Amino acid sequence: MKKSKIVFSIGILLLIMACATNPFTGKKSINFVSNSELFPSSFQQYGTFLKENKVVVGTSDAKRVENVGMKIRAAAERWLKANGQSQYLNGYQWEYKLVENKEVNAWCMPGGKIVVYSGILPITKDDAGLATVMGHEVSHALANHGAQRMSAAQLQQIGAVGVAVATGNQSAEQQQMWQQYYGIGSEVGVMLPFSRSHESEADKIGLTLMAIAGYNPDQAITFWERMAANSGGNKSPEFLSTHPADATRIANLKKLVPEAKAEALKFGVVFK
Repeated sequence: MKKSKIVFSIGILLLIMACATNPFTGKKSINFVSNSELFPSSFQQYGTFLKENKVVVGTSDAKRVENVGMKIRAAAERWLKANGQSQYLNGYQWEYKLVENKEVNAWCMPGGKIVVYSGILPITKDDAGLATVMGHEVSHALANHGAQRMSAAQLQQIGAVGVAVATGNQSAEQQQMWQQYYGIGSEVGVMLPFSRSHESEADKIGLTLMAIAGYNPDQAITFWERMAANSGGNKSPEFLSTHPADATRIANLKKLVPEAKAEALKFGVVFK
């Protein structure tokens, strides 16, 4: 068997072995990294970050981050229990920290380690805005997006090896040319759309979680409108970005709000 076919076969085998259905998305996704492997590293990195940055404690804002985070966590637990997936959160160790940083950002590491930067609070404005942000970030962890990105990067590397093997009998210049074509093509045609799909998934899951937690999902649209105004439109074209364009995101959220409200209604949460 030729080396190129061997590389291709290995890639296909890995895909078959690593596909699992996520309860939140209902989709099969690639994942070569188990939580038992990923979480310890994630927790260690989180601890290092907190030591190297100023964590805000004891303030009303810090308490708000903690309280909203716990409500989002409870919503995820309620949803999973109702869907017979209570064991899904085994190994998660939730933490919610406010960090002094002017950057307009928040993130959640695999395993439920959340950081909210103080710079985003003027845009969140209230608990519903904060729930929008934290619901979205938590959803990345619940959907295993971190592990999926790592797995996709491994497949991208396997593809690069395949290109190298397939063009091994060509000149160095031609080999470099094909590697550049592959790099650009795989990034723009696969990796970036993959990342944007993760953002859209996190928007959808987060909208449902904030609704179950009692926050009106209509407020998510208001928050993202404020975010769009804050950015001033200075962003890359959507096809070159890891995130959907603001207009695309807002339009999608408007379509998803009725579904989030309907899901919340199953848990006795009603919005006027």
